[in-house]
Amino acid sequence: MSSESEEQQLSKKAAKKEATKQEKMRRRQEAAALASSAASLSVEEDPYSSNYGDVSLPELKSCSQTDAGNWSLAVSSMEWTCVGELTQFLKEKEVLIRGRVHITRPVSKNMAFLVVREKGFTVQCLVTTQGEGVSRQMVKFVAGLNRESIVDAIGVVSVPENPIKGTTQQVELHVRKLYCVNKAMPTLPINVEDASRSDAEIEAALQSGDKLPRVNQDTRLNFRVLDIRTPANQGIFRIQCQVGTMFRQFLLSEGFVEIHTPKLIAGSSEGGSAVFKLDYKGQPACLAQSPQLHKQMAICGDFGRVFEIGPVFRAEDSYTHRHLCEFTGLDVEMEIKKHYSEVMDIVDRLFVTMFDVLNERCQKELEAVGRQYPFEPLKYKPKTLRLTFEEGIQMLKDAGVEVDPLGDLNTEAERKLGQLVLEKYDTEFYILHRYPLAVRPFYTMPCYDNALYSNSFDVFIRGEEIISGAQRVHVPEFLAERAQACGIDVNTISTYIDSFRYGAPPHGGFGVGLERVVMLFCALGNIRKTSLFPRDPQRIAP
Repeated sequence: MSSESEEQQLSKKAAKKEATKQEKMRRRQEAAALASSAASLSVEEDPYSSNYGDVSLPELKSCSQTDAGNWSLAVSSMEWTCVGELTQFLKEKEVLIRGRVHITRPVSKNMAFLVVREKGFTVQCLVTTQGEGVSRQMVKFVAGLNRESIVDAIGVVSVPENPIKGTTQQVELHVRKLYCVNKAMPTLPINVEDASRSDAEIEAALQSGDKLPRVNQDTRLNFRVLDIRTPANQGIFRIQCQVGTMFRQFLLSEGFVEIHTPKLIAGSSEGGSAVFKLDYKGQPACLAQSPQLHKQMAICGDFGRVFEIGPVFRAEDSYTHRHLCEFTGLDVEMEIKKHYSEVMDIVDRLFVTMFDVLNERCQKELEAVGRQYPFEPLKYKPKTLRLTFEEGIQMLKDAGVEVDPLGDLNTEAERKLGQLVLEKYDTEFYILHRYPLAVRPFYTMPCYDNALYSNSFDVFIRGEEIISGAQRVHVPEFLAERAQACGIDVNTISTYIDSFRYGAPPHGGFGVGLERVVMLFCALGNIRKTSLFPRDPQRIAP
């Protein structure tokens, strides 16, 4: 009996516990329903409810005018204005903008500030019940927006008496309507505001007793889609776009033809073992280390002058600030009429023109980069300085630096020579030519007066090499001899060598990494900053 009584008591306790649980759940559901009803009622009671809210998915599917909602009706008759175009010249004009929620700053139930960001440009927006068509509910809606959400705002441009701190645009938008086009998650892996700070800002905060978050390189690259939203990164990749554009436009104006060469090849394009090997339908193949062989074949095909912008793959285990396993190559090849200096002439005029255009057209972008990563403008001459390799070696020796006169320059020697050139010639951009033959690829033409040297050159910015070029060997027998001397299986490049057996003009060219040009022009210190989604020995995602 006693045992049965205990069982009954336990059963009663369990039943009572379950009943309590169900009652709590019922009350929560009632409270939620009541809140939902109150919210619906408040929206219905809000005479300005059509001026704000979340845009529905059907509207974003490009619905017809007959099915249009509040957002569609509000924006359909207006022209879009870029945030970067908001200036005092638009004072008292009504505009429509789209951007991301950078910061929200509630002031009271009747007022909130919102900073909207688009492509690195920011504008302060004021939402107040004193404004036309704005309710308390709208202020609450705006104050509750998650950072990085995408919003459309309609408002009137105002010019405050005092400068606005913390935004690029020195105007204020008095919001009349605001719609959330797409919500970002409430908690982000990194905040764009944190990722936009310079080291100087973080250090200054530490000195004053504040600790601001520092977003490290790996975290940035892990969440690159957020990182590239910063003003500095927006500037970096727009500058990079301009470099590619100028490269193409200048060469087209000089009679060059743009080509597109294969990236799947048999053997290796430049010799050595630093290639990504793969199986090509049962045959050994690799990813091209450069378009070198094929751009030369294009010259043999009578194109005269060619260039290419395309991916380059290097399997080197280089854990440095300037090496990547995949980068964008800017490659040039051209007939030589008399002397390999003709190739250097193109390099000279191409890059001086490019630098001039960057300084002229990318002022805002360079300023954005400089705010987070301060740097001095690149020093270069209208006519680029040219030194022979022997002259460079002598400058280093005179400065007490011992280097192999027939060896390549290591990173430290390159930097030291860059420093010496800057001190002596007041330039950070120069050409060093007549390199030792032993340190150049097999297809490099030896010098006519000294077989230990070659008709080749490297180009330097701020003490780092960015361009490598040369006159090529166009005589097939000599080319095969040079390939064998460099340990390359001639059978793997037989089609390349054979292309010179049908008549080949003297020619030369050069290659440069797009990312490295931008890195050194802006003195960024790490090539991963100028690669949109970097690929290095330790990173293959995102």
